[in-house]
Amino acid sequence: MPFDATGPRRASIEIGNSGIWTMLRNELSEALPTAMKAKDDRAVSTVRLILAALKDRDIAARGKGNTDGIDENEILQMLQTMIKQRNESIEMYEKGARMELAQQEREEIEVIKRFLPEQMTEDAAKNAIMELIKELGADGLKDMGRIMAALRERYAGRMDFAKASGLVKAELS
Repeated sequence: MPFDATGPRRASIEIGNSGIWTMLRNELSEALPTAMKAKDDRAVSTVRLILAALKDRDIAARGKGNTDGIDENEILQMLQTMIKQRNESIEMYEKGARMELAQQEREEIEVIKRFLPEQMTEDAAKNAIMELIKELGADGLKDMGRIMAALRERYAGRMDFAKASGLVKAELS
């Protein structure tokens, strides 16, 4: 039976013995033993990579005075970055005719996606961008950075920001 992490992402926070823990952080921690019991080697290795990246970011956050570690939005951004990196690797592997490595990256992407909330459709993303442009009173490309920062804050893990960037640019031009 393969490992499965299903269910909608929750923004609620639980207070644990060591401070504030998000539901996503708990879900990631519980995913490793679940994947091990299911003998899903790809999920085990991918969840370990996620937890190692999370630990690295938590340590970096402590250096900036944040003793609780990174918040859920930052975790979601980290997961999206991991997917982006794997997509870039897939391209490189396919150009080098290394199909087995490209397949491994695809499998890792599927594991990472299990922890992300449902992605917005392109129409929903366009509507969110239009509303945000109106809300912030953006009127030109000079406001693109401000719009993208607000989108990352509000829609972390739910929006493809590479596509959103093109949509924002088109709307502000």
